[in-house]
This record gives sequence, structure tokens and C-alpha cells, in this order.
Amino acid sequence: MREYVVTMLTGGELTSFRRQLLAWFRQFQRDLPWRRRKDPYAIWLSEIMLQQTRVAAVIPYYERFLARFPDVRALAEAPQEEVLRLWSGLGYYSRARNLQKAAQQIVALHSGEFPQDEESILALPGIGSYTGAAILSIAFGAKHAVLDGNVARVLARLGTIRGDLRESRRWQSLQRTAGDLLDPQSPGAWNQAMMELGAMVCTPRAPQCRVCPAAKFCRARQSGDPESFPEKRKKPEAVQIVLAAAVLHTPRGQTLLLSPPGKKTETKPAADDIATLVSRLWHFPTVAIRKDALAELRNFLAGVLSLKNGTFHLQPLAKVRHAVTYRNVTVLSFRIAVAKIPHIRGAKSIRLEDFAKVPVSNLTRKIARAALQKTEAAEQQ
Repeated sequence: MREYVVTMLTGGELTSFRRQLLAWFRQFQRDLPWRRRKDPYAIWLSEIMLQQTRVAAVIPYYERFLARFPDVRALAEAPQEEVLRLWSGLGYYSRARNLQKAAQQIVALHSGEFPQDEESILALPGIGSYTGAAILSIAFGAKHAVLDGNVARVLARLGTIRGDLRESRRWQSLQRTAGDLLDPQSPGAWNQAMMELGAMVCTPRAPQCRVCPAAKFCRARQSGDPESFPEKRKKPEAVQIVLAAAVLHTPRGQTLLLSPPGKKTETKPAADDIATLVSRLWHFPTVAIRKDALAELRNFLAGVLSLKNGTFHLQPLAKVRHAVTYRNVTVLSFRIAVAKIPHIRGAKSIRLEDFAKVPVSNLTRKIARAALQKTEAAEQQ
């Protein structure tokens, strides 16, 4: 298999490229809260939160999380449910679980001090080569180049690289190229500048070539069709999933949440695995539907909650739609009026209005919102 590389800038051209990009970054970088701090804990937290998540969505979570857990020890010693509660709504909850596991490892093995060597950083749960390079360069000034989707797109356009950038050998080649371009005098600023360039100027669609500090070095721009680089990846066909959820509701507004499902490691979960879809957090009684939503939900409730089939009325709520990676989820949710919440081991009774007090997924939050809207509409009649 041939190796794909960006034709390297050398000598005065490379010096000019570095100088122009760093000058642009100093002048136009966004004022983001994690750029005001240099401690590795804050940088690490921001990098984990920014994985597959928009900057605008991250900022309020980042600020609340830091206020509650200002350092590694505070995070390591916190109840996991509190960590997940503050993460609730941000998605990809394995990030929060790994974040706390890593904090506990830092306390146990490094006396609470964030390690400064690559081997120790990469040994922490949830930290891969990209996150490790970001922490090492930004927090410690180490000469490690980052490579994420934004940087890869910039490199692909600089060198007119086609094909799947995530293909193993092509990605390794891009990593070497990123290392060759890295400014050894300012590795942290350089990495942030490359990521900022990809996020704000060298965007997937409609790149702003006229204001790009790298325009004169870019082969894709010279080709006249920069947007054709890199080639679009073929997305897997989405799987359609239908769930049914029950929202029990008492006259005092209490509802029932089931405990977070345990993680099964022996086999890969099915696409409609409830534990995966609710992110292993507190959730309404929910079942994956094969044919008949009402019948299957009734049978589920009879088995799990000991609610005798036929003794309760299922009042339909607004449909909930939710997307998780390759899955398009439709939830048929129903409100069930009960005199009191049944006692279920490990379950929790809570008011719908108090959902902010427990960690729940966005899917569960949407169901709760549909139930609240129905309740408010009924009260106004």
C-alpha cells in the first residue's frame, strides 16, 4: 500500500508558514475559558469535553464542572453520581467515567500531580495519542503535534491528499507530517493554531480561503476546488430503533426511574440495547419494540414493576426522536397515572421537575420533557 504524505514545506517557506499562522492565531483566536489557564487539569478537562462536542455546548459544562471539582483530588474523591450529574446532557458518558478513573489513578500513582511524561499520560483511562499530545504541548510545552479531524483536513488540503484520512497508514503519515510542521519554539500555541484554523477558517464546507493565513501554501486552493479535499467518508446506513417508555405519575407529581444498568463486557451490545441508549444512567422503564408497542410495554411493566396487565391506562405522550451515532431512535412514551410509586429495589422516586438532581441521558430528558408538557397542558384545562 502506498504511503500518502503532504509534500513538506522546507526552509524559508516553512518559516514563513509558521510565522503567519502563529501571528494569525495571536490576533484572531477565540477567547475560550480553557485558554486562560495553563494547569494540566483544566486543559485535560477541556480536551475530554471537546471530544465529538461543539465548543458552544462545552463552555457552560466546563465552567460548572471546574467550579464543583477545581482540582484532581476533588474529582477523584467525588461520588460518581455527582460527576455524572454535572456531565448530564453533554453525552458520551464514558468520558466522565474515565475522567474520574484517571483522576483516581493520578492521586494513587502520582500523588495528585498530573504526570508530565508521555508514557504515564497515555496510561490514564480515556487518554489517547491526540489528547496526550494536546496536554503535553499546551500544559508543558513538549514537542508533540496533535492530529484531530480539523488538523487532518488542513493537512489534506495543504497536500491535496485524497482517500479516507482515517485509514491507518494514511493517518500515521499525517501524524508524521503534523510533527514535521510543528513549531518547536511554540508547540502549544502551534497546535491550538492548527486546530483553530480547521475549526474557523478551513472548514469542511465553504472554507474561507481569502482570509486563510495558509492560503499561499495550499495546493487545494491552487487546484480551484479546495472543498473536494478531503474526500467525504461514506457514512454507514442508520439503524432505525423503536422504544416504548413508561412515565409513572402520582397526584403529587412523583415518577419512577430505574437504576443505571450494569455494563456487560462479554459481548458487543445490540444496537437497541437499552443500557447503551440510556448511557447506563437513571431512566424510565423502557423496552425495545419488535412489533406491538402497547402489548410489549404492558408485558414489560407486568414483569418488572409487577403492574398487572389491564389494571393501568397508558396515556400516549408526544413522540420523542433521538439520534445516537448510527442509530435513529423513536420513543413511544406513555404516561401512567398511579396512586403511589411501586417499591422496586434500586429504583428511585423523583419529581419530574427535579431531573437536574440526578444524572440522566438526553434521551431520558426528552421523555421527561414530553411528560411535563402533557401534565402542564392537563393542568391548564
